[in-house]
Amino acid sequence: MRLRLLALLATAMLASVAPAQRQMENLSRGLVAVKQEGGVYVGWRLFGVDPEGIAFNLYRVTADGEPVLANSDPLTGATNFVDAGADTSSPLAYFLKPVVDGAEGPASKRVAVWSDQRLEIPIESIEGYRPGDASVADLDGDGELDIVLHQVSRGRDNGSAGVTGEPVLDAYKMDGTHLWRINLGKNIREGEHYTQFMVYDLDGDGRAEVACKTADGTVDGQGKTIGDPDKDWRTLEEGSQRHGRILDGPEYFTVFDGATGAALETVDYVPGRGSIGAWGGIGGNAGNDSYGNRCDRFLACVAYLDGERPSVVMCRGVYGRIVMAAWDWRDGKLTQRWVFDTGSSQPPYDDASPFAGMGGHSLSVADVDGDGRDEVVYQAMVVDDDGKGLYSTGLRHGDSMHITDMYPDRPGMEVFTVQENEDDAELFQTPGAAMRDARTGEILWSHSPTVDVGGGMAADIDPTHRGYEAWGGPGGLRGEQGETLGPAPRNNDWCLWWDADPLRELLSCGRPGSKRWRRFRDPQPTRVMKWDWEKSEEQTIYECDAIGAGRGPAIVGDLLGDWREEILMVAPDRKSLRLYTTTIPTDLRLVTLLHDPQYRLGIAWQNVVYNKPCHPSFYLGDGMTAPPRPSVYLVGAGEALPGSANNR
Repeated sequence: MRLRLLALLATAMLASVAPAQRQMENLSRGLVAVKQEGGVYVGWRLFGVDPEGIAFNLYRVTADGEPVLANSDPLTGATNFVDAGADTSSPLAYFLKPVVDGAEGPASKRVAVWSDQRLEIPIESIEGYRPGDASVADLDGDGELDIVLHQVSRGRDNGSAGVTGEPVLDAYKMDGTHLWRINLGKNIREGEHYTQFMVYDLDGDGRAEVACKTADGTVDGQGKTIGDPDKDWRTLEEGSQRHGRILDGPEYFTVFDGATGAALETVDYVPGRGSIGAWGGIGGNAGNDSYGNRCDRFLACVAYLDGERPSVVMCRGVYGRIVMAAWDWRDGKLTQRWVFDTGSSQPPYDDASPFAGMGGHSLSVADVDGDGRDEVVYQAMVVDDDGKGLYSTGLRHGDSMHITDMYPDRPGMEVFTVQENEDDAELFQTPGAAMRDARTGEILWSHSPTVDVGGGMAADIDPTHRGYEAWGGPGGLRGEQGETLGPAPRNNDWCLWWDADPLRELLSCGRPGSKRWRRFRDPQPTRVMKWDWEKSEEQTIYECDAIGAGRGPAIVGDLLGDWREEILMVAPDRKSLRLYTTTIPTDLRLVTLLHDPQYRLGIAWQNVVYNKPCHPSFYLGDGMTAPPRPSVYLVGAGEALPGSANNR
């Protein structure tokens, strides 16, 4: 009896220990107001540190400057409101005041009303370049998200020889103010596998840093050159598989000041390329090369490896050898936390590490084992917070991966992946798609053995079946047990939360017309689509003429307003970015997804290689229960209430 009592007491004590608070941005309320038929739609952020029961008063400011209360009673529900009483024939602005225990708090910033559902963000075009992937964070500490944009010129895939343009990173305010430009230089090859830029507040000073691979000739945002500006490490032998590649010379890792673009510290990139032929393995076609295809596959992420403060993890290798180096940026210095290295192997790879060849063209970060510290989910394997391998599934390389709590009646999170099975890798082929337990790696179900599946998606799009649906490869839409539910959507690239319910919508990115490719001759619009589960077809619910930034949008995420997601796209003339937001009212009250650490880290890694949508750490779908309150503290000059719970 005494032992049982002690056991119960110990269990209760463990349950009462709250997870460590994680550093997070203190942002503004992200107030957005959009003119529409019948009034003005207004949305804003609910913070993870807001007091329980917080309400809001919304004020309309007319041309004479007199604020008018738009709501009759404090707003206690979802953080959006349609101001049907607004006269939109003259300029309007809005601001919020939080209401706690009947008393109003400080006013938010005033915002002008958008004339339609998009914000036009002018950019400084560069001849021969196009806007590419983007990331967002508060760069200058004013509580607003800013944009870091990758400008692309003559990019190349790793499998293709040729000289590329010089990668450029630009920083912009949401109003188009240009903050700085970093030119990574001729010794960084342009292409989606080469430059992965992490934008995050790494030291907790309220301003984000930018971290990426650099080289001799990189010019920072203040015009200062890193390394030797005269060195040209490119292989310029035309006709060679090495033509245009950088296979010699120093490699660097640099942290830049987010507000100015100035280089703060530069160290040697870990790992160096070493032997060019030491990066092959069982992934992909199970081959190897001597011209830099496999050795120059880069990924990156930010993770809370100690459970409280962010670290940046730079990764190299996908098909064979895989190396990750974790760094802390504290007090103006870079400190290496750990290095994970599978080591090299040669055909037939009998001595290969079980973690080798398990990489993909994207990655994720999540606390899969529930210890409060993050793991790096690297497609078919996971590296623990201490830099040691947690598990490997043996599923090998693939192009798509999704991790979240997909099945609310099952403990923990799940991971859905699709795998490449090329003919040359017959000895190593695996299922084309698989669902696994995120904590243990146990395969819950799989299908299509030996089939090469190029894309896959997991999202809750059908309320008639509990939890998420998954699709990719043969067999259509699949349920929790892997059973076929019916036909699947054609789109398996992008999803987002856009309308009123917690089901996710599908996103198809627009493209300009092409004179070169007949199948892409006609321009295509960007579409947000709802899955009609009764007719098994996609129904367009929003359409615009913006185009993608490459493989997809510049970024998709909860960037403004309530918890629904915005789309950052490119204008057809490529002279501006366009930020699109929903104007559909919802009754669902949720904390901004930016205060869910797993989702926020997804915003940071979304620009990596084959960009993929972010997922939160909790089940967000039909029949959901209230998610747990995020254990975060806020840094920066945002609009969280002074003294809010967990707000240091």
